[in-house]
Amino acid sequence: MSFDVNKLIEQAILARENAYAPYSNFKVGAAILLKDGSYIHGCNVENASYGLCNCAERTALFKMVSEGYKKDDAVAFCIVGKTKDVISPCGACRQVMSELLPLDCRIVLANLDGKTKLTSISELLPYSFNEGDLS
Repeated sequence: MSFDVNKLIEQAILARENAYAPYSNFKVGAAILLKDGSYIHGCNVENASYGLCNCAERTALFKMVSEGYKKDDAVAFCIVGKTKDVISPCGACRQVMSELLPLDCRIVLANLDGKTKLTSISELLPYSFNEGDLS
């Protein structure tokens, strides 16, 4: 399924506006395009107890699941932040992405200056840990 990369980035930028980042002032937004044409938004949420913070990527993915959508409902996923180059998800987010997004889901990494990179889960996390490793 094709998609409008610019619209997906706009949706991630909208999500970024809701970020709660009083400690780092580093706001991140994420958006998931679903097959039905709707978007799921996520933003980072910080906490004074730093270990309890949540990244925008995981917020969007957990929201997708909690709203009843399945892995195969996702078409594309975008992350945006105010970085010099395109933003890149942390290792924890990459692992969750590999679990909750289909392998063919297109991943758009972007910054607020218009830089973008189109990638995939397998490029972001080769040799991911998955359900097959549990047996």
